[in-house]
Amino acid sequence: MTALIDTFWDRIDDVRAGLLAPEGERPVPMAPQPDRKANALWFITAEGTAAHDGARGGGKASFQVADPKANLYATIEGTLTEVHDDRKLDEMWNVFAAAWFENGREDSKVRLVKFTPLHAEVWATEKTVGYLYEIAKATVTDDTPDGGEHGHVTFAAAA
Repeated sequence: MTALIDTFWDRIDDVRAGLLAPEGERPVPMAPQPDRKANALWFITAEGTAAHDGARGGGKASFQVADPKANLYATIEGTLTEVHDDRKLDEMWNVFAAAWFENGREDSKVRLVKFTPLHAEVWATEKTVGYLYEIAKATVTDDTPDGGEHGHVTFAAAA
């Protein structure tokens, strides 16, 4: 399944939002910032949110992706940790994060959270034209369409 992990990391770059759920909390929309080298999805959140509280305790979490533009669907299990690294936060900071904080990057409530994926079930679907071809072919042949890659992956520890 090495190829599926590669596909996951390539396509997660195009995902604008998913649902992050710290253990015992309801899922909330969050924008992932992938970092393959660190085997991480980074999130910028505010102090006191479920994501921040879950990360302070180093707890389990899941992240759900359903993004037809990225042709990626996944349920990812992992752990959350709060990271105190101004350099990394500066690297991750963007206009979307700034919109949530009254004082921008300098807001005292800004928190950086690292989600470390451990394992996932991943569906990497065909692009629109390929998918439409598969639907048409299945209609004519009575076969099930080939929707792309699907499988379970285990993530390696960060290098």
